[in-house]
Amino acid sequence: MTVAVVTLVHGRAAHLRMQHASLARGVVPDHYVVAAMGDHTVRAWHPAVPPTPDVVEVPVQAGLLPLAAARNAAALRALERGADVLVFLDVDCLAGPALVQAYADAARDRPDVLWSGPVTYLPAAGPDGYPLDGLDALDDPHPSRPAPAPGERRLGGDPDLFWSLSFAVHADGWRRAGGFCESYVGYGAEDTDFAATATSAGLTLGWLGGARAYHQHHPTSSPPVEHLADILHNGALFRRRWGRWPMEGWLREFERMGLVEREDGEWRLTPSGRQTARA
Repeated sequence: MTVAVVTLVHGRAAHLRMQHASLARGVVPDHYVVAAMGDHTVRAWHPAVPPTPDVVEVPVQAGLLPLAAARNAAALRALERGADVLVFLDVDCLAGPALVQAYADAARDRPDVLWSGPVTYLPAAGPDGYPLDGLDALDDPHPSRPAPAPGERRLGGDPDLFWSLSFAVHADGWRRAGGFCESYVGYGAEDTDFAATATSAGLTLGWLGGARAYHQHHPTSSPPVEHLADILHNGALFRRRWGRWPMEGWLREFERMGLVEREDGEWRLTPSGRQTARA
């Protein structure tokens, strides 16, 4: 089985290099495809050890990151290189030592499954960075997703729990699903849409205990007010495609803050929300 690890990057050079270092310590993938979204610095990066990055440049669209289109472009490059298994890893994620092999084995055994592994959100790194040879000691998977034990596989579950931080699919399954919907631009809902599309195409959601990843710390906001306009736009697109709104927890938080309102089943920006979205 030929395995490609795929990641997207925009201005996260340090996190990308740490991810590469984590991959170099485990089973090294055959291909490492990096979709650089409006980030021309990535081509100048030439790490001394494998995996060697294969850079695909994807332009930014009207100041918004084309996450769906970038994943599709990177997957296409990996398939052109002969990949049998596509492992998608967020640029902030470090790969546990067994992640690549666990995903490869699971995709070989069940090419009809969209596999996701547990992700631990790490605290801020100390002065010496994260202990890449001791990530297992930091293991504390996020409680909002299933977290099977290493060696355990679970099938089924709610496709809305799928997340794009860490997942893998056989090339046949990817072609069957048809990739991400590129109408989504900016933050939010494109991964929920992909899970809905994949399950509608007959793929099953699976959770894989051996594919553990570790999310490097960076500042966040909750709810993500800086992505308010994206969330409304992409949420409305999802509503048109699937008949319901995604990200309702965030939308209710925005409502509490006076930024959105719901009328006749649709979420809309309030005047205050429009001011915030323009800021």
